[in-house]
Amino acid sequence: MNKMAFVEDANSKDNINNNDFPYEIKFVDKEINEQLLKDFTGERTGFVQVGKEKWFFPSKFIEASTHFYNFNVRPDDTWIVTYPRSGTTWTQELVWMIANDLDYDTSAKIPLTDRFPFFEFSIFVHDETKKEFLSENAHDLEKVKMVHHVSSPVWEILDKIKTPRFIKTHLPFSLLPPTILTSGCKVIYVARNPKDVAVSFYHLNKLIRTQGYLGDFPKYWNYFQNSLHAWTPYWSHVKEGWNLRDHPNVQFLFYEEMNKNLHATLRKVSKFLSKSFDEQQIEKLSQHLIIDNFRNNASVNYDVLKDLGILNSGEQAFIRKGKNGGWSEEFTQELSEQADTWIAENLKDTDLRFPKL
Repeated sequence: MNKMAFVEDANSKDNINNNDFPYEIKFVDKEINEQLLKDFTGERTGFVQVGKEKWFFPSKFIEASTHFYNFNVRPDDTWIVTYPRSGTTWTQELVWMIANDLDYDTSAKIPLTDRFPFFEFSIFVHDETKKEFLSENAHDLEKVKMVHHVSSPVWEILDKIKTPRFIKTHLPFSLLPPTILTSGCKVIYVARNPKDVAVSFYHLNKLIRTQGYLGDFPKYWNYFQNSLHAWTPYWSHVKEGWNLRDHPNVQFLFYEEMNKNLHATLRKVSKFLSKSFDEQQIEKLSQHLIIDNFRNNASVNYDVLKDLGILNSGEQAFIRKGKNGGWSEEFTQELSEQADTWIAENLKDTDLRFPKL
């Protein structure tokens, strides 16, 4: 079956069959897709839903799915798995520093995007959007090369990277290579309260042109709550991570606890990665990671995307406030009550509980 035929026709009702990928892929309903394309202008073809959970992705997931699922995991890999805006970038720097024996010099010289590649970023760079980035940067050969670099399939880059590798992903466990749990590699999963996640992700969707969200927050929340947004359903994602919290090679963390007691988090992650540091080293790393220092760290704040025009000017920065409870910035009382009901409904049959602030 020709997968590209389905990419060209986002209104097709047929399933997208692929013998090398175990889940059914279908385009979303025609009318919903048309509205999504108006609100999320970075995608130009359409959106798909994957498997019985209906994991939500842009159209390029179709071609990439087998590369994700069949990726060759190495036993000395370190993966960070999160739903977006759960403290991912912060955790990346934290983990990389611990695993690399607090190598501040290399951390400062090499951008985090190169030290800790984003596994599936390329599927969010639609070919038409990429052409726009290339055209806007055509006057600068180095920027043209960088556009090609940041939009290249990361699985191809990772195959050429020497070990140990550090990999960031927002894919749920069920769409990752099954060997991620049997290879011996280390996986850190971070979860964050969905109200804070949604507010932070809303601002990122307005900031980054690969998403290009044009609507307001209530409309955004409606997409998020109804699993019509990238990497949703949120609850299925987090519950998959929670259910693996006792796996010997998985470290489950709550962003709220990381933020509240960073020293304890640093000691916990150090133990998980078989590293040991004294209190003076822990304190220095803590200062490196506190939000004001972190936000001003050029190595981690995605300056490369800003330089290429992939981040919209006039929007909040990629690294925002990083505080717990920031959701109150956007939620009205009515919307907050609606969200609380949704959260309670999804927690009632599980022992998963987010830490109280």
